Amino acid sequence: MKTFQLITILLLSIFVFSCAEESKKAQLIEKVEALEPKVNISELTSDYLKWWAYQSYNISLSSDFKGLNELSDTIPKKQFLEKLITGNYIPLKLKSDDKVETYKLFKLDSNADKNIGSTIKNKSLTDLKYFNMEGLPLPEFNLTDLNGNIYTNESTKGKTIVLKTWFINCEACVAEFPELNEFVEKNKHRNDLIFLSLARDTKDELKNFLKKTDFEYQVVPNQKEFIETKLNLQLYPTHLIVDKNGIILKVGNKASEMISFLENGKKATGKKLPPPPPPASAAAPPPPPPSPSK
Repeated sequence: MKTFQLITILLLSIFVFSCAEESKKAQLIEKVEALEPKVNISELTSDYLKWWAYQSYNISLSSDFKGLNELSDTIPKKQFLEKLITGNYIPLKLKSDDKVETYKLFKLDSNADKNIGSTIKNKSLTDLKYFNMEGLPLPEFNLTDLNGNIYTNESTKGKTIVLKTWFINCEACVAEFPELNEFVEKNKHRNDLIFLSLARDTKDELKNFLKKTDFEYQVVPNQKEFIETKLNLQLYPTHLIVDKNGIILKVGNKASEMISFLENGKKATGKKLPPPPPPASAAAPPPPPPSPSK
């Protein structure tokens, strides 16, 4: 009798354990399905322009994101970018309930457009460079804006500098003006913020241009050497956030990212601009961009 009871207990234990394991497995599958991106990866990577539009609309490597490797393990941002620099992976955005965006690495297969690997490699090199700038002091500066105001490392201590690099013939730079003007207006009551822009153009060129085009930042002329030599920046526009002690907090190329950072993670309300044209190495000019992926 005792033997029968023991066998019965053993069978019931096995059944309950099996049910628990099946339940865990089902939950894991459900979790993975919720995380996987709702895109056809093979289709996306076989068309360079389609991938470029997806990348421009959905991925911001200069933002603070949660990075997962190809095995879905969380890895530091620097390691994530270093893997992208190999040109063997692309990042895809995952569905996530977190406030921070989650990106996962997916390996490019042999059918992927060859331009994708080289483009993501170059893009990631820039983003890693920006990441490495964060935490460093802003180089020594002595700047005079169009109104004669002087800015130095000493005179700006205790204030946060919102810095933008640009030039008149940079379409992407000028396209951001309305969004930036709105942000300046929204924060005009704050005495702890300095909105400063470094332009490559001459004083006269800028004065003539700004007669017709409204830009609420303070504008400093003739800054090509400072931008490209001291800051070592080659892409326009570039935005830097510098804290009250002169330390670089954030570097990026989009106004919306800068605004989101300053608003402590709040979603920027600026107009969503079309993706920039792909790099010249991608050949033909792009067609009208597809609708943003959701």
